[in-house]
Amino acid sequence: MSTRKAILCAAALALAATAAFADGPNLGKPITPQELAPWDLHVMPDGTGLPPGSGTSAQGAPIFAQKCAACHGEAGKGGQSAALVGGPPRASLDGGKTIANYWPHASTLFDFIRRAMPFQAPKSLTDNEVYAVTAYILALNKLIAENDVIDAQSLPKVKMPNRENFIIRFPDRI
Repeated sequence: MSTRKAILCAAALALAATAAFADGPNLGKPITPQELAPWDLHVMPDGTGLPPGSGTSAQGAPIFAQKCAACHGEAGKGGQSAALVGGPPRASLDGGKTIANYWPHASTLFDFIRRAMPFQAPKSLTDNEVYAVTAYILALNKLIAENDVIDAQSLPKVKMPNRENFIIRFPDRI
């Protein structure tokens, strides 16, 4: 094949490929900002993105018993899923990652519960229920007092014991 024919063939293939992919496969439809909004949840370590609402450990205890204890055990001591209550921070995570010995920010705990829990029905808890369950878990770990109210102002102020043992990947985002 001559060089001219090879160039013409390549150009024809490129033109055909461009025409074939110009419209795309026509699968689905673009997502609208309104459809994306319920999933576009970002809670930062400093509390930016926390929703309105509040909760206490006392309010969180029955919610935990009903919606969390089946997996995490009574009082978060472990069941078929990870224990949430454990000892103080330690150099090794051989004993597992519990709230007090691993999580760097209380707002991250709130964010995880809000997005992913309960396992069988993620995003089913109201913001007040998430605040209450977060307060309950923090109180079980003796990180807050049982009567403390957790909300968008108080949650970022909770000092997690193992916070200093993390390497901050994006320090400008804290």
